[in-house]
Amino acid sequence: MAKLLSQLMFILFIFFFFFTPTLSCPPECQKQALLQFTASLANLTDDDLKHWNSSSDGCLFPFVKCSSSNVVEIVLGDLNPYRTPWRVWTSTILTPLFHIRTLTVLDLSFNEIRGELPRDGFANLSKLEHLNLRGNHFNGSLPSQLFQLRFLQTLDMADNSFHGNIPPEIGNMTKLSYLYFSGNNFFGEIPTSIVSLKELTTLDLSFNSLSLEIPIDFGNLSNIDDLDLSYNNLTGIIPSSIQKLTKLDKLNLVNNLLTGEFPSWLFDMKNLTSLLIGGNNLIWKNSANIVPKFTLSELSLKSSGLAGKIPDWISTQKTLVHLDLSENQLEGMFPQWLAEMKVEYIFLSDNRLTGSLPPQLFGSNLHVLSLSRNNFYGKLPGNIFNATELVALMLDGNNFSGKLPKFISNIKLCLLDLSNNKFSSNTLPDFSSNVNLRIIDLSSNEFSGEISTNFSPRTSFLSLGKNKFSSFPRNLTHMSNLEYLDIHDNKITGELSNSLCQISTLQILILRNNSLQGSIPDCIFNLTSLQILDLSINHLVGKIPTNHGNLTGMIEMPGEIFSNPEYDEYEVLHILGNWNKAKHVMSFNTHDLIVNWKMSIQGLSFDNLKGYSLLDLSMNQLSGEIPASLGSLKALKIFNISHNNLFGRIPANLGDLENLESLDLSHNNLSGSIPQSIANLLQLTIFDVSNNKLKGKIPEGSQMDTMNNPNSYANNSGLCGMQIHVPCSEHLSPTKPPELKSKETWFSWEGLEIGYAVGFFVAVGISYLSNPCKTFNYCSQQRRQRV
Repeated sequence: MAKLLSQLMFILFIFFFFFTPTLSCPPECQKQALLQFTASLANLTDDDLKHWNSSSDGCLFPFVKCSSSNVVEIVLGDLNPYRTPWRVWTSTILTPLFHIRTLTVLDLSFNEIRGELPRDGFANLSKLEHLNLRGNHFNGSLPSQLFQLRFLQTLDMADNSFHGNIPPEIGNMTKLSYLYFSGNNFFGEIPTSIVSLKELTTLDLSFNSLSLEIPIDFGNLSNIDDLDLSYNNLTGIIPSSIQKLTKLDKLNLVNNLLTGEFPSWLFDMKNLTSLLIGGNNLIWKNSANIVPKFTLSELSLKSSGLAGKIPDWISTQKTLVHLDLSENQLEGMFPQWLAEMKVEYIFLSDNRLTGSLPPQLFGSNLHVLSLSRNNFYGKLPGNIFNATELVALMLDGNNFSGKLPKFISNIKLCLLDLSNNKFSSNTLPDFSSNVNLRIIDLSSNEFSGEISTNFSPRTSFLSLGKNKFSSFPRNLTHMSNLEYLDIHDNKITGELSNSLCQISTLQILILRNNSLQGSIPDCIFNLTSLQILDLSINHLVGKIPTNHGNLTGMIEMPGEIFSNPEYDEYEVLHILGNWNKAKHVMSFNTHDLIVNWKMSIQGLSFDNLKGYSLLDLSMNQLSGEIPASLGSLKALKIFNISHNNLFGRIPANLGDLENLESLDLSHNNLSGSIPQSIANLLQLTIFDVSNNKLKGKIPEGSQMDTMNNPNSYANNSGLCGMQIHVPCSEHLSPTKPPELKSKETWFSWEGLEIGYAVGFFVAVGISYLSNPCKTFNYCSQQRRQRV
């Protein structure tokens, strides 16, 4: 009987513990809740968790703080710092914690926990004062019970994937001092109830999709000192009530759709240290009489219609650290006073500035210099090596010339973009000792000679296209992190190096328009990460390799190219010592990827590269038959083997390339008929088999009915069909296949001028770099740190 009673009590405990999260529990129950919570982590984290057992006192757990034997704090931020993909925690791990009603602090930030937050349970944490779930992968809408936590002072839900409207019930949380909703997918208006949060000192709603106007009564938030509404779709004017915020220290409204005149009263807000309002549609009225009352450390007037010289009033801001005047119409030379101000982050790209760079600019204080797309000229100052803290140098799109300073390689650069200038030399600096340098773009210059192998093993992106290099690097096997290699439009001769085959990380390889000879090494088709291969316009001979089974990047639908860059931000964080600066420094706009599409040069935005794959072997001297194994590359979007000496029949299994949008087999010696299976290519928009020896009926049905440009079938032996208005004899007229619904084309093309530089990466869009909160990060891998 006693045994039965014991079993019944155990069953009741299990029932109430697991199915009634709103019930409170005493210290022993809290211990059981902690054990249940840690049990879900024990097989995934370090050894400390594995040693906790039922005999442990819950208050002795290292992440727990107690008061009077009650658990009051759980701090487990960044428990999974290495971001290993098999460590997946779901939001259900929160459930046991809802039994600990005495909690005042709960921090589970930066743990990549996934799933929707539980709908029930938060109401039980009625004493909670600080909740931090930043940097996870929560999604869905916010649970309504969250807004019943009336004692909450800090609510940090940043950098997740929450969506929906911000509930108006947020106005009930009147104790809130810190509210972080940045980096989510919230949309709709900012609820007017938010102005009821009188204790609020920090409000961060940046990087969402919020729209409509900023509530006009924001001036009622009398205690606020940090207001960040950047990177949304907010419209209307900047509310004049903001000038009532006498404690306001940081105002960030960049990259919205705000209109109206630039508010002159902003210059009277004497407590402002950060004024970031660029990237809107504000009308700037130039005034020589501006005498600001503030002393700024950060200023962004990006894309604000500034014209003429850089405003002199900026010279009064002696503590300025961050200056962004990009995307304006500024003219004149780089001011001497600015070079001497020791500003750490300077963004002046996309203006009309000219002249040479003053040597005083390159001091030990300089961290980021972006002067892209201006009219600067001359040699780089020889003292550039004095900028020992320089992390990112972007001088692309100017008229700089001469050799690169020898000691530029001594700087701890993560990013170097000198593309589209007139630099020249037959030797490059030795970058091999720079462990930070991950992105190098020297394309569209006048460099010549043999391509050096003196690059860092950590380099991921190397763009050397449109120069005058004459020979391929002898050995690149040490570049074990290389993902992007572009050497198009040079004068490279000789055979393809087998050392390429040992760079297993390669995703993009572009060697177009050189004078490469010999055959294509079979081992290139063993690069499992390769998604884009362009060997067109060379002198390659021999057969197309047949071993395509290892080209996983072209067989399976690939993910986003360079899809895991975020770990690199932590190296930059280590260098700069500041989290927000690290995030915006390693944020880029990429140049379009230039590809040969239908015999014209087209630009493909890197925003569209997720799921993208290309194989271009056109304009060589390849011979033999088209390998049937190419039909296994089902992720291909573009396949071009035109202008070769290929013969034989078109393999029927090319009809298995279900994602193909462009297929060019023209200018070969192909014979036989066009396989009916080609009609299965539902996304096909370009199809060219001209200048071959094909005959028979052109397939009909689905997309093939739209492939009706006669030039695409010209100069063959005897093609017929409705596409070219040539009737077929009766024995060539098979039954028309059933109509198939056409899929929407995967992307839209935008033509670019022929010869525009191929640049994979980089140039660093200053529209992103200028904001201290933007995240798209590069540089070498490190464990996450938080400052």
